[in-house]
Amino acid sequence: MESLVRSILAQTAENLTENATNKTEKPPSTPEGIAVAYGCIVFMAMLPIIFGSYRSVIYHKEKKPEKMTKKDAAIFPIMASCALFALYIVFKLFSKEYINLLLTGYFFFLGVLALTHLLSPVIGKLVPTAIPNIPFHIMFKQGEGDTAHYLIDYRFSTYDVVSLAACSLVGAWYLLQKHWIANNLFGLAFAVNAVELLHLNNVVTGCILLCGLFFYDIFWVFGTDVMVTVAKSFEAPIKLVFPQDLLTNGLSASNFAMLGLGDIVIPGIFIALLLRFDYSLKRKTKTYFHVTVAAYFMGLMATIMVMHVFKHAQPALLYLVPACLATPMALALVKGDLTALFKYEDADHEKEEEQKKKELKESKQQPASSKKEKVK
Repeated sequence: MESLVRSILAQTAENLTENATNKTEKPPSTPEGIAVAYGCIVFMAMLPIIFGSYRSVIYHKEKKPEKMTKKDAAIFPIMASCALFALYIVFKLFSKEYINLLLTGYFFFLGVLALTHLLSPVIGKLVPTAIPNIPFHIMFKQGEGDTAHYLIDYRFSTYDVVSLAACSLVGAWYLLQKHWIANNLFGLAFAVNAVELLHLNNVVTGCILLCGLFFYDIFWVFGTDVMVTVAKSFEAPIKLVFPQDLLTNGLSASNFAMLGLGDIVIPGIFIALLLRFDYSLKRKTKTYFHVTVAAYFMGLMATIMVMHVFKHAQPALLYLVPACLATPMALALVKGDLTALFKYEDADHEKEEEQKKKELKESKQQPASSKKEKVK
């Protein structure tokens, strides 16, 4: 039995992994190291979905998020295909070193900002009280009065500046060494922020987006070598990685298992929508959220198993999309919530405020009219 488990893990490693340093030979990995690597990859994939979903609920209540329309969802796979193919052409025509140098600088700034947004509340609590927390407000607007349009409206404090400085150290670490831990910190920050800030306002939009990317992933993985070529050439924190040879080579390990951020963010924004739907039902349990998170986990495990059996790279969304769509719909059908699920739409807080103001104005005008009638 032990030899069987070892052979399965070894074969899975051969089929599923990719050397992040683009070497032709991979350092040997133990079955224990392989198990640890894939366990950590799955664990890291779950974290952004869970935390990002709860943060999306808070963000939706406090601010007006940008929402993806049905048209946006339908066009997104086409735009993603164009971007992917353009990168493929660029890597074929130009030197990878210069392209990745530009990408490294670009993702350095994005990563620092994303990590600062994520860790500011935590770092703020660790800052000594001797440092005063002074608020600042940068505002730049165009026009006056009701026609004013705010081009910049950003509030921050000295604690946010401290957080920015701390996250810049992580950015410098990534910039100089491209270490896998720094890569994962940036990758997790990107994923959490994406799940928090990218909002699907209804289930139909989510179905259009996920189904479109379902076929997008299948075509570019099975139909061409474009996806694999770009993934091998693209050096940026757009994936989570974990070394399989960590137990033997320590932090200098280089034989990585990986998972793209798209396989986390795309299902994640749909799962975040289901959590907001759970809150709208005003029930004690978050059934749809918990069940779909479990389905996502099973989808990841299915991806690994199928890769091992067929000994070929598999598009993860091929398994994640059906799991994340079919599970909540089947549950809604059983619980009698199917109509409510498809009718649910994130409330527009701006319209709610306008409605409240209108009702308040009408309530103030009504007593005045009734007084005039009494005088007559």
